[in-house]
Amino acid sequence: MRRMRFPLLVLLTTYTIAIVGMTLVPGINNEGHPTRMDFFHAFYFVSYTATTIGFGEIPYAFSDAQRMWVTFFLYITVIAWFYAIGTLLTLVQDEALRKAFTESRFARTVNNIHEPFYLICGYGDTGRALVSALEERFLRTVVIEIRQERLDVLTIENYPVYIPKFCADASKPNYLVEGGLNNPHCAAVVALTNDNLANLQIAITAKLLKPELTVIGRVDSHEVAANMDSFGTNYIINPFEVFAAKLHTALRSPDLLLLRECLTGELEIVSCEPLLPPRQGLWILCGYGRFGKAVYERLKEERSIHLVIIEADPNTTGYPRGECVVGGGTEADTLRQAHIEEAVGIVAGTNDDVNNLSIIMTARQLNPNLFIVLRQNKADNQIIFEAAKADIIMQPSKIIANHIRVLLTIPLLIDFIRLSKQRSHDWISHLISQLKKILSETSPTIWQLKIDQETAPAISEALSQGNTIRLECLVRDPRDRTKKLACIPLLLVRNEEKILLPDESENLEMGDQLLWCGKKATADWMTWILRDPFVLVYLATGQVMPRSYVWRWLQQWLDKQPNSTKRLKI
Repeated sequence: MRRMRFPLLVLLTTYTIAIVGMTLVPGINNEGHPTRMDFFHAFYFVSYTATTIGFGEIPYAFSDAQRMWVTFFLYITVIAWFYAIGTLLTLVQDEALRKAFTESRFARTVNNIHEPFYLICGYGDTGRALVSALEERFLRTVVIEIRQERLDVLTIENYPVYIPKFCADASKPNYLVEGGLNNPHCAAVVALTNDNLANLQIAITAKLLKPELTVIGRVDSHEVAANMDSFGTNYIINPFEVFAAKLHTALRSPDLLLLRECLTGELEIVSCEPLLPPRQGLWILCGYGRFGKAVYERLKEERSIHLVIIEADPNTTGYPRGECVVGGGTEADTLRQAHIEEAVGIVAGTNDDVNNLSIIMTARQLNPNLFIVLRQNKADNQIIFEAAKADIIMQPSKIIANHIRVLLTIPLLIDFIRLSKQRSHDWISHLISQLKKILSETSPTIWQLKIDQETAPAISEALSQGNTIRLECLVRDPRDRTKKLACIPLLLVRNEEKILLPDESENLEMGDQLLWCGKKATADWMTWILRDPFVLVYLATGQVMPRSYVWRWLQQWLDKQPNSTKRLKI
């Protein structure tokens, strides 16, 4: 408004002079007598004349003096209008003003969200993958991204739920507040920018302003991770360490890795077989940066594996404690110095996708039997990396997005995988066989539920009345209790107790949390059981209870008759 003050004053002054002049310049009425125009007609005439609309001379034909005055102010008012409109258009196109309007609209939109949502800070490869995974499950998200071109990509995405978005630096507290940090429906804040310090600032701000909120931060620096942990960040994710642990699991327990990948949705459990990387022999690690160091720390735990590092600039990254060859790894000579002909596996782990592809192509020519682990830095290169046909492809954005999705939607799965590591190979193989039998040709669906009034009102009411409900009631088909639903209870959490693969005879208690795996439609049938007391009675006793009050009264009356058959009740 300050910038529009002078143009508006010019326009107002011009109109005032024109209107006052019209009231002062003498005219002639229809009878030929001298007259002057009143203020209302002067204002009316100047209004349509100054805007070049034109309507005629009112209320009488003008005198020459009046026409002379009209000719004068017509040009003056048109110039004033052009000046005011030009200034207004310049103001509307001003980037600061447009951002202010966009920011205000974004804050109002987020404030009007009345369902759980996740605040995603950063819409790079990782943020895009996470938002896509959450939107597929109809979970709402809000995005803050500092680069407008990334938000332009988000704009054209065909997501089923509208995503409020804003271009800003998410590390600044006021933008986090506008993004819904103080909204009671904000379920979590996820810091996924490519700047460790920005992620640290986001995590600190979220924990200071709302300590009870779940905060997830991405870091690839141990110093920043320690600082973030000191402020109580719930989950700190380092993609390189996550992948290094995955590779180590593939070496130690291939079946466990297959089970985890299938339950998290990365593989089809029916068609896939476990990876079998060589557990002994020579492995070559190309690149000793953050990724290389994480993999090195894991592989060196295997005493039967001998490691050779290839690094182009060890003065910058640091020299490993083992054998090191200086070079990029893309040249045959460098690979030969690392004894590529004797190697059983190679990890192409530099921060350049072209170099990584070049490394494995050269390595394959020298040793076709290598087990290949390939690092993919950019999601846009997915097609050519699939064509490379590596045994394992490490894409940081995909790993982080999938890991965070599990943390946000099915956190019990993390506990299940952690407990499964303590089980034997035969136990894991038997579980995989069970899942393959139940799922047939379909993909697994994982869900968790809690026995409480909100999620399971029918069971809660039955338990509050002192009745006993067994786990088997949730496994039976509500259409025919003699059949079972296509699902397996993976984990039962009761207070501090965690039970793997709980037995169907287990009695349910209030507050129990259950993790399930089964076919997609099974979760919907189970929701019916949890909420409908009549279905629960049928599954527990085999009796079909009347739903109307009249029939229930009649049934109770029949039960009181001496010759009637008593019905069992929960």
